[in-house]
Amino acid sequence: MKILKFGGTSVGSPERMRALLDIINPAERQIVVLSAMSGTTNSLVEISNALLKEDKQKGIELINTLKDKYDVVVTELLPEGDFRQQGQEVVDYHFNFLLSLANNVFTAIEDKVVLAQGELLSTTLYHVYLKSIGVPSVLLPALDFMKIDEDNEPVIPYTTENLTPILEANPDTNLFITQGFICRNSFGEVDNLRRGGSDYTASLLGAAILAEEVQIWTDIDGMHNNDPRIVKGTKPIANLSFDEAAELAYFGAKILHPQSVFPAQRYKIPVRLLNTMEPQAFGTVISTESEKGKIKSIAAKDGITAIKIQSSRMLLAYGFLRKVFEVFERYKTPIDMITTSEVAVSLTVDFTDNLDQIVEELNSFGSVELDRNQTIVCVVGDFGAEKHGFASKVLDAIKHLPVRMISYGGSAYNISLLINTDDKVEALRSLHNRIFE
Repeated sequence: MKILKFGGTSVGSPERMRALLDIINPAERQIVVLSAMSGTTNSLVEISNALLKEDKQKGIELINTLKDKYDVVVTELLPEGDFRQQGQEVVDYHFNFLLSLANNVFTAIEDKVVLAQGELLSTTLYHVYLKSIGVPSVLLPALDFMKIDEDNEPVIPYTTENLTPILEANPDTNLFITQGFICRNSFGEVDNLRRGGSDYTASLLGAAILAEEVQIWTDIDGMHNNDPRIVKGTKPIANLSFDEAAELAYFGAKILHPQSVFPAQRYKIPVRLLNTMEPQAFGTVISTESEKGKIKSIAAKDGITAIKIQSSRMLLAYGFLRKVFEVFERYKTPIDMITTSEVAVSLTVDFTDNLDQIVEELNSFGSVELDRNQTIVCVVGDFGAEKHGFASKVLDAIKHLPVRMISYGGSAYNISLLINTDDKVEALRSLHNRIFE
């Protein structure tokens, strides 16, 4: 069995929904994971924000506006008669439910419920569409088998235990439709997988049932060797290792979230990145195999703040770094890069909501300096200890630009450079020309 995930753009209109059958082969056994229709999640966030602010009138107006769009979708997607009526009943049910939430006390718990409606709508409408054209399918409610624990980590054995019997009960059905992104938490409440969303769902399902392959269908033909929005002449990478893909995803490649790689990596399930606009394109295969001794790609992550803590008195003292890291742990702020010297430690963060409190605590260790508007440029490839020449090639390509930090050796797969965001475009283009031309 294969897992096929389609994002919001791929189901963004009735025309796109119909076109999915050019990719989905009903003769092959597969689980199809769908995101909400493009634009829906943003609208649901607006609705939720209005209701959290107790602006009931605005919330109801936004709900009705979104419903009008779905009324049009039903008319364009489904033929007149019973199936259109079924589709309209689906839309009416979900939007009446949203209106009922608007008329009651609204909390963060209801917020998660609101966000879940997009995936529930897209999957149910697509299931009705398949019925209308005579394609057998089973609608799998993700809330019945996707679960996270008290640490917000997915419980893969729970998915295996609860999903496998459903698949076994439908041996003659090849096509199963389910929701990405949504799940239940440890209290049984509706929740979501947050970052990574539907990609994460697909990878978790692949791991849970030991699928043959996970396919992530987007609007780009695989992971490129640089950012195609900035650099001309980029090319898709045919093969990446799980580690290389995770590095690229974490440091800026938008096509995939790094969290989505880990379940597939743990269970050795190949992940293929494919383009709905060009279904015949090879895309990118992420697996345990990769071409050795080669630079694969360049990615950039914006919104970085560098923090330098200088303390000749304490830096070499036993436990100093532990105390520094504990500050970030208390404020649930992950660190991207870190470098040290005899008298200072520099590190970077991209989550700055608690930065003022963090800096206040760090001041007790020494002087603290901040550099905002920084970008991490990450060069990814096979950089094992026995390889040589890669670091000099990278640094030579940007020798005309100021570099704030360099991180090399923490992983066998990346060289990370911290630069001013104003220099990002020049850095990406210069690296591309030096490495790939």
